[in-house]
Amino acid sequence: MHIHALSGDAEFLRILASSSFSGNVHSIFERTINLQCDQNDELYTIASDQLDNGPNTLVLDIKRFHVTGLEVGDRVLSHGQTLQIGNKIEIAATQAKEWECTLPPYPSNIETLKVDIAFMKEYIAAHGKCGGMKRNSRPSTPFEAEMSNMLLQRSGLLREALAAGKSEVAVQHALRLVGLGPGLTPSGDDFLVGLFSIANMQGTPYYLSCHFLEEIALKAKQLTNEISYMMVKKAASGQVRESVVSLLQALSKGTVEELLGALEKVLAIGSSSGTDMALGLVCGLELNIEAGGRACLLKS
Repeated sequence: MHIHALSGDAEFLRILASSSFSGNVHSIFERTINLQCDQNDELYTIASDQLDNGPNTLVLDIKRFHVTGLEVGDRVLSHGQTLQIGNKIEIAATQAKEWECTLPPYPSNIETLKVDIAFMKEYIAAHGKCGGMKRNSRPSTPFEAEMSNMLLQRSGLLREALAAGKSEVAVQHALRLVGLGPGLTPSGDDFLVGLFSIANMQGTPYYLSCHFLEEIALKAKQLTNEISYMMVKKAASGQVRESVVSLLQALSKGTVEELLGALEKVLAIGSSSGTDMALGLVCGLELNIEAGGRACLLKS
């Protein structure tokens, strides 16, 4: 089977062009395939055309992957700009549009930002998906209720520690969120991705130290699954999905209509992942608003 890549992460495309990618199929889902790279042990994602661009990701001209016949463990090799998987499919990346995650600068119009944050919170409350960071008013089981309580409590403690500039305490609370919650990417991980996205915007009044971000990224590997760990690791260095970048761009210079459209795309991610990410974004934005435009450092 021969498939064309529509777009791809710039660094992934460069690796393919140098014929230096080799690895194995790590996991297979309906709309994604994850590959484990021999060279750096990172996961790379092959996504259907229904998904957006992201770090280490190629988006293909295909709807579903159940027709490919791929199996976990199949060998993966690159030749030129072609990725061969298990002698079953060839992915041609010669015409793929290059995508690179570039976060916008932190919004300069603080009064408009406050209005946008209030709009986001109201919309998430009305349309966000329950089951993760957003409490379900009628949890289906006692376990779900307890999980919701834990997520809200730990994210609240993290926010308090960050607001107080208590680095070591904040690290511990952040790590207690890693791997917590339902889903392939647990809710606590998704929340941290949103928070880290704001932290990596240029010119944020509230500055999360590299030490804080690096420590979370390092220790998260032992606390969550490999797929979610890679998401957290990339977010710690400011590498997130295109839909999240678009939402941050709409906050910076978009209209209300653009903000709504971008927020809806984020909320549509996964079962509750998009809602969890959006609430992490809100947390990061509110920390910056509270910093009042002055330099506020989380000291290591």
